Amino acid sequence: MPTSSTGRPRLGDRTVLNGIVWKFRTGVAWWDVPERYGSWTTLHTRFRRWAKDGTFKQMLQAAQAKADAAGDIDWLASVDSTIVRAHQHAAGARTGGSETRHSAARAAG
Repeated sequence: MPTSSTGRPRLGDRTVLNGIVWKFRTGVAWWDVPERYGSWTTLHTRFRRWAKDGTFKQMLQAAQAKADAAGDIDWLASVDSTIVRAHQHAAGARTGGSETRHSAARAAG
């Protein structure tokens, strides 16, 4: 018994992955991805499916394992978390500084 197929043939994973990478590299909306990568709805649907089922995590782990075996990854990392914050009232300070407050207190007292 012959099997009949309906609809479009499934778009290859490599093409879809290239479209997803192109979308995030350029920052365009899904519907602005070039047609050469397939329908934007296909790209978006497969992106959501792969994100949910852990496919991206598996791809990253495989790529890291391959690069690590070849000696292409230096796992040493340095992270600087220095941060400087101003007090919340620093943005609305009076231009006279502390002299203005002291003058107002003397005048009231």
